[in-house]
Amino acid sequence: MNFKKTLIAATVLALPMAAQAQPVEGFYVGAGAGLNWLQDQTFSGTGGTTVSFDMGYGGVISLGWGFGNGIRAEIEGSYRQNDVDQVARTAGRGSARSYGVMGNAFYDFHGLLAGIVPYVGVGAGYMWHEHENAGVGSFRSNGSDARFAYQAIAGVAFPIGEVPGLAITAEYRYMATLEQSIPNNFSPFNRSNVTPQNHSVFLGVRYAFGAEPAPAPVAAPEPARTFLVFFDWDRDNLTDRARQIIADAAANSRRVQSTRIEVSGHADRSGSPQYNQGLSLRRANNVAAELVRLGVPRNEIVIQAFGESRPLVPTADGVREPQNRRVEIVLR
Repeated sequence: MNFKKTLIAATVLALPMAAQAQPVEGFYVGAGAGLNWLQDQTFSGTGGTTVSFDMGYGGVISLGWGFGNGIRAEIEGSYRQNDVDQVARTAGRGSARSYGVMGNAFYDFHGLLAGIVPYVGVGAGYMWHEHENAGVGSFRSNGSDARFAYQAIAGVAFPIGEVPGLAITAEYRYMATLEQSIPNNFSPFNRSNVTPQNHSVFLGVRYAFGAEPAPAPVAAPEPARTFLVFFDWDRDNLTDRARQIIADAAANSRRVQSTRIEVSGHADRSGSPQYNQGLSLRRANNVAAELVRLGVPRNEIVIQAFGESRPLVPTADGVREPQNRRVEIVLR
């Protein structure tokens, strides 16, 4: 099987299950399984005899800890097996296995892609590499050796939104060991040195204990709506146009289910401040009364009077300005 196609297929299979997630924090467990390709091995002391292997399989289990900032650390146990394909271009038999323990460190890239969390990792540990009847004809390699091992990992996690802490993973791993000495019956010293190198594509699952659901998005509050009711000079009675605006405000208060309606009276600067204060209050009271007549509960209305202190259009004292003779209705 083509290795690149395998990696692409593994990624596509997991895509439909993607969801948003928070960084892993605290204890987690993980497991994965998939395909493993073991590179050709050349036996030392045999004149360059090369063994090639079929595509095999493997799996990992892990216990880890997330630090809540994208960094994770874990202990991993793994197993890989491949059958012999050819020995010196002749059909062979037997198999090779690798198994051991690794310590890994990861970094998760949150926020790069919606619903997908890419990650990279490195690991080091101790791996056993074993041959079982690997060879051709009467020539066999049997036995195992253990050496320091290292690996590099690149993957993506697809969080499952319905289950906080649960994620599907798809990843590629390169794992190799230092040169190992494997017993056989055909080299001069009955042992040959090989350097196992594995390429793996695994689909897996990871569960972080104690994960909390991602906070639900908070709907932005609807902005306050303002209606302006204008008055003639030195008047507080409602014109036909003023009643239309008040009716529109009353209808909107029911549609947006407002809980507070501010009715604020204003005046221009053509009279004394004391007179304009009273005039602005009478205007506000008349608008509030019309709102109540149209069905708005009186306990939802707050009446205020600002006289000439808050003009829409700043003017000199004594100036008649139509836009300043108003009542503002604000729905909150």
